[in-house]
Amino acid sequence: MRYTFTLLMIALCITVYAQTPVKGKWKQLFNGKNLKGWTPKIRGYELGENYGNTFRVQDGKMVVSYNQYEAFDEKFGHIFYKAPYSYYIIAVEYRFVGEQAKNGPGWAYKNSGIMIHCQPPSTMHKNQDFPISIEVQLLGGDSTGERTTCNLCTPGTNVEMDGKLVTQHCINSTSRTFRNEEWVRAEVLVLGDSVIQHIANGDTVLVYQKPQTGGGAVTDFDPAYKPEGKLLSSGYISLQSESHPVEFRKVEIMNLEKQYKKK
Repeated sequence: MRYTFTLLMIALCITVYAQTPVKGKWKQLFNGKNLKGWTPKIRGYELGENYGNTFRVQDGKMVVSYNQYEAFDEKFGHIFYKAPYSYYIIAVEYRFVGEQAKNGPGWAYKNSGIMIHCQPPSTMHKNQDFPISIEVQLLGGDSTGERTTCNLCTPGTNVEMDGKLVTQHCINSTSRTFRNEEWVRAEVLVLGDSVIQHIANGDTVLVYQKPQTGGGAVTDFDPAYKPEGKLLSSGYISLQSESHPVEFRKVEIMNLEKQYKKK
């Protein structure tokens, strides 16, 4: 009965948040001056090695750039914040700019992501492509065609929707298309291993439950960090480099641990 009550309260919190933002204080994870507190991990390189100056700060923005690459060649990268979180709202303001790096995969055109509930970056193998995590996929559109953002992808993970296990790697949200170099605010409400909600420019566009390890779409990982069906209640946060230049002008978090963590 107590567990049922907890689930009802979480559902109520989701509903309330969709209408009125949770009250709390935003903490800036990116200071606009340097990458203090952040550590890159790029495929084929050791943790902390920022190949080609991929992640940098320019004009007060965290920039993902490939102008020092001869070709992308599957050098998928992530930049990790220093601390793990469990109950929180993470928000970024992002836009895609310029041209995709040479040899970047077609699916990675105007493609980046917020990775949540990540395995510790120190546990990633040198040639691992993605951290075992939940990805809030950020996509950009062109002047024509439709392409949603704040989608869900699952490197080494699965989720539940409507009480059923979902093993599909990527699921589209219901967002509108954000075109060209338009700035977008993406927020993610994370309540431990219970509920995760994606929000694009204030609109709730995707909700799912029980993030857990399992599934595929990640290579050269330590199996100890992907036991089948283990619920993910916390983890690190990272931002992606997937071959298309992207800028982040804000990265902030509201810690909800004291308000919503199950007693």
